[in-house]
This record gives sequence, C-alpha cells and structure tokens, in this order.
Amino acid sequence: MSGTTTPAVRAVVAASWFGGRRGLVAVAIVLVLLPHVPGLDTDFGRSLLTQMAIAAVFALSFNLLFGQTGLLSFGHAVYFGLGAYAAILAMRAINQGMPLPIVVVPIAGALGGFVAGIAFGAVTTRKAGTIFALISLGVGELAYAATFMLPGLFGGEEGITASRTRAAIDLGLPLRTQLSVYYAVVVWAVFAALAMYAFTRTPVGRMCNAVRDNPERAEFVGYSTQHVRFVAFAAAGLFAGLAGGLHAINYEIVAADAVSAQRSGTVLIMAYVGGAANFIGPVLGAVVITWLQSSLSGYTSAWLLYLGLFFIAMILFAPSGISGLIVRHASIARTRAFAGVLRAYALALVPLAAIAAGMVLLVEMSYRLATQPELGSRMRLLWTSVDAATAWPWIIAVVMLVVGFLLFRLTWRPIAAAWDRAAPEAAAR
Repeated sequence: MSGTTTPAVRAVVAASWFGGRRGLVAVAIVLVLLPHVPGLDTDFGRSLLTQMAIAAVFALSFNLLFGQTGLLSFGHAVYFGLGAYAAILAMRAINQGMPLPIVVVPIAGALGGFVAGIAFGAVTTRKAGTIFALISLGVGELAYAATFMLPGLFGGEEGITASRTRAAIDLGLPLRTQLSVYYAVVVWAVFAALAMYAFTRTPVGRMCNAVRDNPERAEFVGYSTQHVRFVAFAAAGLFAGLAGGLHAINYEIVAADAVSAQRSGTVLIMAYVGGAANFIGPVLGAVVITWLQSSLSGYTSAWLLYLGLFFIAMILFAPSGISGLIVRHASIARTRAFAGVLRAYALALVPLAAIAAGMVLLVEMSYRLATQPELGSRMRLLWTSVDAATAWPWIIAVVMLVVGFLLFRLTWRPIAAAWDRAAPEAAAR
C-alpha cells in the first residue's frame, strides 16, 4: 500500500513546494533566460547584467544597516573593497597553483569583509545616529588613503590584477566567457539574497528593527542595542565583502576606487531610490542605477548631473522609493478607480516631457560651453541641430521648463482627486 502511494505523495509534496515558492521559481527562470534575450545576448548586455547582480548584493548588504537597523553608513565601500582585495589575492594564489577553483573566490571576499566588519564594527557601533555616520565617513577615508600608503598590500594606483581563467582545477565550471561569469555571479547573488532575507527573519533580525524603531524600549526589555548593531554590522560586512569578491571575478582587477567615497555614495543612492523599507527595494535600486550609469554615460558627459537630479526628484516626489511606489499602486490596481488614476497620470506626461526637454537643453548647452569649448557651440540634441552660442535655444529651453512646470502643477489636483476616489475603494476591498 505504501509503495503505491509513495509516488502520489511525492507528487503532492513537489506540487506544494513549487506552489509555495512560485515567485522564487519564476525569478530563477527569468535569471536563466535573461542573458539570451535579444539586446542582452551580447557581451556588453551580459556584462551589464553581471554588474546589476553584484550591485544588488552590495545594496542589500548596505540595507542590513540602513533599512533594517537604522544605521546610515557613509563608508560601506570599505567592506566591499577589502573583500574585493581579499578575493583578488586569493585569485592570484590560485593562478600560482593553489588547488582551488575560481568560483569559490567570493568566500575569500566574504571572509575579508566579515573580518573588517568585526574590526571596525567593534568601534563604530558604540554610537548611533549622526555620530555613527561621521565615524563611518572617517573610516572610509582612512581605508581609501591606506590603499595608496600601502602599495605592497593594495597595489597603489595600479591596483592588483589576476586571471579568472588560470586555475589548477575548475570543477567543470571554467569562467572563460562573459556568459559563464554571469551565471556564476547570479548563483552567488541569489544565495546571498536568500541568506540576507533569512537573517532579517531571525530573532536578531527582528531586534535590528526594534533597535531602529525604538532603541530605548529595546534596552528596557533587556537587549544591548550596541550588540545588536554590532551583529548587523558584521553581517553587512560579510555580504558586502561577498559582493566585492564577485567584483574581483568580473573585472579581474581591484583598485582604490573599490573603497572610495563615490562607491559608498552610489550604494546609498541605490538603497534609497529602490526603497529601504522593502527587502526587494535595494535590488530594484541597484538595477535602475546601474542601468542609468551604463546608458547615460554613453550618451552624455554630464551623466553624473542627471543622476543627481534623478536622486533629488526621488527624494521630493517618491521618498519611499520605487518599491514603495509599486506597493502603493498595487493596493489600488484592482479597483475601478485605478483607471482614473492612470488617466490623471496621462495628463501629467506632456508637461513632464516639456520639463525634461527644457532641462536637457539647458544642461547640455551649459556643459558644452563650460567644459568642451574646443568642440564648438553647434551640437546635435533632441534629434535637431542646436547652436548654444545663439539666444533662441536658451529662450526655448527656459520657456519649456517654466510652462511645463506650470502645466504640471495644474495636474496635481486631478491626480490627488483620483487617489482620493481610489483609496477608499481599495480599503473596502
């Protein structure tokens, strides 16, 4: 009897397992197929996807501090960079004959970040708030300076290089193509994301939220807020170091920029833009910011300015980040009033396009005259030829910016009214 029912039981168990994890299975299928999608099936496209995966792990590790524990760090790149240096040194040892495959190198990065997290966390987590943020900034500058002061260890300005294709053993997983690198990085990234999600569900992870929301109450019930912050800091360092190890495999070089303030600032922007309040938010932020960095830099030299403007716009109009917008709209997506919200948004598209066009004109003409005078004042912009030395392009840009904003301001009331109709209906459902 048991022999005849065992296959049926196994089938039911398997169906139950896949049914309960449909999202995870769907994500796995998407990640497997992405590098074969037209437009992403080139070395550039696969390299971009690999960078997004690395950035997602880094942003999630930062959010263990920022979103989960309420610690704003301005030096999180230290643990990413030190993990990357540990990984690149491990790669060099493998190149010289150490009997290990390259795919295990991220473990060295994780250990490097973990050790650095313990060493610096023991000091920095004694304080919180503004003092912690300033101390983290100082630690970041200290680590950046050390990469130049200790060239024997960090390689100085040239950094340290290694090869991901030279290894005594490869376990049948040679990293000779960008596609193989992508799959290796994605496997590590998924493992890291699941591990960080599991950490947030543990009692320690819950206490991180308690310390973030009400440290006095956490102390009152018998928990040491410093110990909780220290554990979170060490865990964040471990996963940041893992991301650094993936960075070392992808680029085969680690230099001082791996611990720079710019990298620390970038990961902060990723977490904030994506939404620090939701676990998936930093992943969305990492994907968007990495894509903007790669795409904008190919079109304009002023891409950093646009990135800054985008960040400011997110702070002003969507402080909960992209994930917050998704959650908020998902709550009304099944209501009849949702169509009215979409119509109100459609009204705002034209003035927003005018604002964007006017801003692009002003930025690009200013940037050309101020930083690239040798190229001349005539330029190709927005599918037309523009001479920045004449007055008319400037007048048109200002008119588009001002009129677009005034029209956009008029759409705020219809949008608010549409939301007022949708919110009660969503609450009733």
